[in-house]
Amino acid sequence: MAGIDDPDEDLVRRVGQGDPAAIQAMVARKLPRMLALAQRMLGDAVEAEDVAQEAMLRAWRQSRKWTPGRAKFDTWLHRVALNLCYDRLRRRRETPTAVLPERADETATPDRGLLAADVGKRVDAALAQLPDRQREAIVLCHYQELTNIEAAILMKVSVDALESLLSRGRRALRQALADLAPEGAGRPVRGERG
Repeated sequence: MAGIDDPDEDLVRRVGQGDPAAIQAMVARKLPRMLALAQRMLGDAVEAEDVAQEAMLRAWRQSRKWTPGRAKFDTWLHRVALNLCYDRLRRRRETPTAVLPERADETATPDRGLLAADVGKRVDAALAQLPDRQREAIVLCHYQELTNIEAAILMKVSVDALESLLSRGRRALRQALADLAPEGAGRPVRGERG
């Protein structure tokens, strides 16, 4: 079996050797993506920060014994962050909460900011209502910008199964957010059943 070409291989090796510049580079390169992934999966900024930091800590620990060629380091790191998110989601089910966390309004104009914040909250709430696997597929492909092949590998499903999860997730989001769609935008996309 041929080795996998991993753009992070040299960086991971240097981190494993304790190179401070490499550690800083890895954090700068990976932490924002892990934070965004956890925020979308969990819908809670504080929990997302905890997950992203734990994922980076595990990356640092693993770097000393990382074996290149078996998987991309980025794929492994995404899987670690997703597993940490699922651990937290399982704990939430044990103590359910119906209240979504508030988000700070970061826009300049108050009227547009309020509307955008409301839409953002609605999208986050609709995303949170999706089954875990559909939410994972949408977050990986749309927010983390992974290709379908990369996301399918990460989720350990076929590309067809991933596309099915994406299709069902998009359909559920369209239904949950139908009142936000412009006139005529609710029609099914070609090749997709309603």
